[in-house]
Amino acid sequence: MSYQQAEIVNLKEEMIEWRHHLHSYPETAFEEYNTTKFIIEKLRSFGIDELYTDFAPTGVVGIIKGQQPGKWIGLRADIDALDILENNDAEYCSKIKGKMHGCGHDGHTAILLGTAKYLAAHRDFSGTVVVIFQPAEENEGGGRVMVEKGLFDRFPIEAVYALHNQPNMAFGEFYIRKGPLMAAYDVFEIKIVGKGSHAAAPHNGYDTIVTASQIVTSLQTIASRNINPIDSIVVSVTQFHSGDTWNVLPQEAIIRGTVRTFKPSVQDLAEQRIKEIAHGIAGAFHATAQVDYQRRYPATVNHADATDTAIEAAKMIVGDEKVHCDAQPAMGSEDFAFMLQVKKGAYIWLGTGEGANLHHPQFDFNDEILTTGVAYFVQLVKNQLA
Repeated sequence: MSYQQAEIVNLKEEMIEWRHHLHSYPETAFEEYNTTKFIIEKLRSFGIDELYTDFAPTGVVGIIKGQQPGKWIGLRADIDALDILENNDAEYCSKIKGKMHGCGHDGHTAILLGTAKYLAAHRDFSGTVVVIFQPAEENEGGGRVMVEKGLFDRFPIEAVYALHNQPNMAFGEFYIRKGPLMAAYDVFEIKIVGKGSHAAAPHNGYDTIVTASQIVTSLQTIASRNINPIDSIVVSVTQFHSGDTWNVLPQEAIIRGTVRTFKPSVQDLAEQRIKEIAHGIAGAFHATAQVDYQRRYPATVNHADATDTAIEAAKMIVGDEKVHCDAQPAMGSEDFAFMLQVKKGAYIWLGTGEGANLHHPQFDFNDEILTTGVAYFVQLVKNQLA
């Protein structure tokens, strides 16, 4: 074991303590005030050169300068939790009812804190490391906010990197690919307005439930009949709201859902077809449709040279055979994509072995990968800022 590895291993128990504390007190998008306070306290105790909190309502950016000037790189961790009622029995379970760290952001935060502590104590590199503790990854686009607030305008970061724990991938092994790794994330709402009537006299109205049901079924033809089978798309209706009593055909119905794509051209066609289907079917049933389509997150696209950099660092930590360079893309989404739109960089998965999936009420981050995550980030710095 090298000196560097031994130093990182020695951080393990402290990182577990941090992770369990964060897990006990989860905070959701743009409400991570206590989480940010905890991060700031730790970074100050490490002797971090500069701290900034003005790139989002919550979250923090720290600057770690090496012994000599040189390039700047960014390391990012997400810090927010989810609106999920936890169903675990660990001592450190969520103490905030209805909120939990169900995606492992508590672990990501602990990894970046461990990285910051190590680098602050071992500045044998030429350049500057920016540690980015980003809020609101889940649904609210904290990454976009930090970019819009000038994160990359203020600091000359040349490349930015992030990792994410991945249940049910081989424990301690890395997964990555050049190009798209995670899908774009769009949401839509279709409001159908018809004419309400008594359930015993449907001929006196325009039935919004029948109309909306036809739309739900027809939306599935976007993937099966409109998109090239070689391309990837998932159109999912996730909500259907209408009516509030037994004997009335409601005046309105609301459908909500998501669209996942990798290519902008597929994204454009999906939006077009959703609107055409909704308006066309509604008109056929003498109703009207109002469509609200929002593009939330772009696809997460790894840059080729930065991916090579990530692969090299990962192989130096776990060996060639445990770094999978052609990982199958996932239809989930990630707002690190906003950072990759303006700076080169790479996003990598770190397997945690068998366990509950992300966003499951029984999910829990595997503490055994904490030191592997730190070692990866540290190696990235050593390789890039030698």
